[in-house]
Amino acid sequence: MSVKITSFIIISAAIFAMPFSAKAQNVKNRIVISDTTNIKATDALTHKDSLTLVANDTKKVKKPKRDWATWRPEPKRALWLALVLPGAGQIYNRKFWKLPIIYGGIVGCVYAMKWNNQMYHDYSQAYMDIMDNDPNTASYNQFMHLGAKITNENLATYQNLFKNRKDRFRRWRDMSFFVLVGVYALSVIDAYVDASLSEFDISNDLSLSVEPAIINTDNNRNPLTSGGIGVHCSLNF
Repeated sequence: MSVKITSFIIISAAIFAMPFSAKAQNVKNRIVISDTTNIKATDALTHKDSLTLVANDTKKVKKPKRDWATWRPEPKRALWLALVLPGAGQIYNRKFWKLPIIYGGIVGCVYAMKWNNQMYHDYSQAYMDIMDNDPNTASYNQFMHLGAKITNENLATYQNLFKNRKDRFRRWRDMSFFVLVGVYALSVIDAYVDASLSEFDISNDLSLSVEPAIINTDNNRNPLTSGGIGVHCSLNF
């Protein structure tokens, strides 16, 4: 009888304790889930904070400003810039005062070439008109002085005159083209040489020293008679 009572008490206690055990397990699981969520949230915040710190550090790193006092141009880059565009090498070398000279030379050569070419065509047409003996083609009259007329006596003179002027303007046109090429080549050479000499050290100590000196001529073994007095000059630059 006592054994049955004891078994009944144990079974009743076990059944009574089961809800509390399940509730405790649920509470434990909730705590574990809550802790895991907090850890993940902490990790996320930590990662975001690290990104913010990295971004702030990146903003703090600024590109250093170029010191124009110590900057030196590269000769090859100056050469290629001058080849691509006239005057670009001088701009790269920061020699802006040379730009009016270069562009002035280019514009002047282009204008001279265009003007001489127009005059060459005009005198070529006038020369052909005066050589064909056709009175309907007389474009040469626009080059005649006021009151001057072409007759049989002066025809050969005017033919020779128009021929010489035609050849002269053609020669000047060709010369203008070669001068234009020369100005372009000079701008390229100037840009390269200027960039190459940018690191050439020019000392501010420019001095000339003049002092007397004894010069040994070696004409005589006697040191008293073999020496001469002269002037020693030295230039520091």
